[in-house]
This record gives sequence, structure tokens and C-alpha cells, in this order.
Amino acid sequence: MKLDLRKSLDTVLPTDEEVAVAQASCEKLAKHLQNPQANRTIKLMQSNTEETIVIPESAFCQLVEILAQMAKGNAVKLHPIRHELEVYEAADILGVSRAYVIGLLESGKIPYRMEGTSRRMRCQDVLDYKKRNDEERRKILDDLAAEAQELNMGY
Repeated sequence: MKLDLRKSLDTVLPTDEEVAVAQASCEKLAKHLQNPQANRTIKLMQSNTEETIVIPESAFCQLVEILAQMAKGNAVKLHPIRHELEVYEAADILGVSRAYVIGLLESGKIPYRMEGTSRRMRCQDVLDYKKRNDEERRKILDDLAAEAQELNMGY
């Protein structure tokens, strides 16, 4: 049986009933995020049938986030990200301009290759850069907070 995922990838605005169900589901599932595991086992029950499936932890976290957004009444759209990215896709992930990404590439902060006139980079390299950058920012903020404490600035 071939599965048609086109409809499931459409932007979905939840109904009032779906908002209520999402709130209840999200609350129950979010409790399990405190104990990370490599995989999650979920039991699905429909009519008189029951099936147990195993999903990766990352998919479980995404499911909880989808439900959290639906619980707020927000529309949800899944957007698959390919293994190899173009500049505009990396800019979207990093929350910066395309020109800034090009600067990161040319300075060697993110490895890339040329395909014709287009720059291509691995998604993992972009995510690694984002993680390093976030960690550096967090350390700088921690240092600033410690300095403010030493100077009795009330923070």
C-alpha cells in the first residue's frame, strides 16, 4: 500500500476540538520528555485493534512540539530539510541573511562545496555551527551575568 503524504504535509489550522485534544495529549506526553531515551514505544489503539510502534526520540520531541503548537491554536506545517542545503535554506535555519551565510562560508566557519555557481553545505555542518554559536553566546551571557553580580548591579 502506497502512502500519500501530500495531505499530511499541508498547513493545518486546528479546530476547537483539535485544540482541546492537543492540549490534553501534549500535557501527558511532555511529562515523558524529562527522561530522554534513544527510542520511544507507543501503543496505538483503533477500534478493536492495537499496535505497538517504536519511534526515535527526535520524532517524539517533534510530536510534542506539534501538539504544543496546535494546543495554542497555531497552524502547523512540516517542512522536510534535505541532507544538503542551499544558502537560503541555511540562512533560514540560522535566522540570518543569505549574505551573512555567504560570509560564514567564505571565512571557513561552515564548510561548503560549489555546484556550478551555487554553494552547497551539509545540513549537519550548519547545525554544528548553530550549536557552537549558541554555546558561545550562552557562555558570554553567563560571564556578563557573573560580572554584573560582582559589581552589585542588581542582576
